Amino acid sequence: MKYRIIPVTPFQQNCSLIWCEASNKAAIVDPGGDLEKILAVAQEEGVELEKILLTHAHIDHAGGTAELSKSKVLPIEGPHKGDQFWIDGMAQQCAMFNFPHCEGFEPDRWLEDGDQVKVGDTALDVIHCPGHTPGHVVFYNPEDQVAIVGDVLFNGSIGRTDFPQGNHQELISSIKDKLLPLGDDVEFIPGHGPGSSFGQEKQTNPYLR
Repeated sequence: MKYRIIPVTPFQQNCSLIWCEASNKAAIVDPGGDLEKILAVAQEEGVELEKILLTHAHIDHAGGTAELSKSKVLPIEGPHKGDQFWIDGMAQQCAMFNFPHCEGFEPDRWLEDGDQVKVGDTALDVIHCPGHTPGHVVFYNPEDQVAIVGDVLFNGSIGRTDFPQGNHQELISSIKDKLLPLGDDVEFIPGHGPGSSFGQEKQTNPYLR
């Protein structure tokens, strides 16, 4: 699996373009906005867009989803149904964070813990990791040992839990019980900022001690 990270929106959220080298099929993970920028990278890489994947439904990760899905006729997979209320409130999120108006949407496939999603011939395991939001999921490629973790875990920090239905203890359990056991060598792409590895965070992240 190859990928490019594309910072978008005033929140500098890490949207990821991921693709299967064998088939050249690609997915856009967490298109929060700045769609022209995202599509320009896809064109630059010469990939064929196949679907949209969502880790969770906060505006900076999902704000461009409805427009992108309609304009490019792309199915939406994820997040977990626990984030339905965030999707239903997309217009209110836009107003709250001073984003341009964006529409809600209905995922073509809600994801559950243990599901798999395919991007071309590449399989990604779905890991339900609630805490930042109740429906947050992580996409893990065991072959390349790369995880796209959204706002669950950051380099030196963890996701906020002061939003509606956030839960600090649930977030810590998601990280310690579901992500860290995948192995120290697993590198992860966070929702914001630079990447890291699970091993590095076990050693240095003050929230995981």
